[in-house]
Amino acid sequence: METLHTIYSEAKSFTVEGLSSRTRVRELQGQIAAITGIAPGGQRILVGYPPECLDLSNGDTILEDLPIQSGDMLIVEEDQTRPRSSPAFTKRGASSYVRETLPVLTRTVVPADNSCLFTSVYYVVEGGVLNPACAPEMRRLIAQIVASDPDFYSEAILGKTNQEYCDWIKRDDTWGGAIEISILSKFYQCEICVVDTQTVRIDRFGEDAGYNKRVLLIYDGIHYDPLQRNFPDPDTPPLTIFSSNDDIVLVQALELADEARRRRQFTDVNRFTLRCMVCQKGLTGQAEAREHAKETGHTNFGEV
Repeated sequence: METLHTIYSEAKSFTVEGLSSRTRVRELQGQIAAITGIAPGGQRILVGYPPECLDLSNGDTILEDLPIQSGDMLIVEEDQTRPRSSPAFTKRGASSYVRETLPVLTRTVVPADNSCLFTSVYYVVEGGVLNPACAPEMRRLIAQIVASDPDFYSEAILGKTNQEYCDWIKRDDTWGGAIEISILSKFYQCEICVVDTQTVRIDRFGEDAGYNKRVLLIYDGIHYDPLQRNFPDPDTPPLTIFSSNDDIVLVQALELADEARRRRQFTDVNRFTLRCMVCQKGLTGQAEAREHAKETGHTNFGEV
């Protein structure tokens, strides 16, 4: 039976035809090499979500014995621990230099001023505009949206009354989170993907809404930063808005988060140490900070 697969590589997609359940791994790798320029020995092929690597150790394995089916999307990356592409597999005759100057996903650090979420969302939806002064307007926007639909945005959803929430979110010393991201996703009509550096997972807000674009943030348990794709050509501006079909960028985001986790670039919100900047009381974890705020009204905390 003939199978058909879509190959994603370098944020581009290609269709591979003429395969069958009896096709061997080495034949699939050969077709991928011809398309992408990545030599068979340097290929990583991922399938599913979250993406998992296929076992390519035995070139004689037939596709029927692998966890893939006709129509599956295969994500192809170059294994950086192996030799780079040989000239025989350089795509379309281009030099191997092309493979060393690919666009990369990076984070842009925004101020840690209690409004990092709003600054980060504004940065990505506006195509790379860093403007911390946007936060008050975005807070007011969220308050207006919530106030306009008190039946939906009830105390059960918000954790406080509609009016209390609107007053709370407009203050410059409060932090945004999942509720605010879901509201902004709907307002901007785009999927907002948040990749967590502690759990190395992606939460996709607006995933089922049918939006045709997505933006990405990275989150360390306390702080949000925007993600962007940088290009080797200095005249090409960074890309912050991606197609909702671009799953390569999700893989890149997970890799970025995994690297941050290995370097312990995350905050365990259940164990991190804070100090109330109003009364100087020491606190441990997000739960204690919230309880202290409820009891005292103090909401200005600093991480120790």
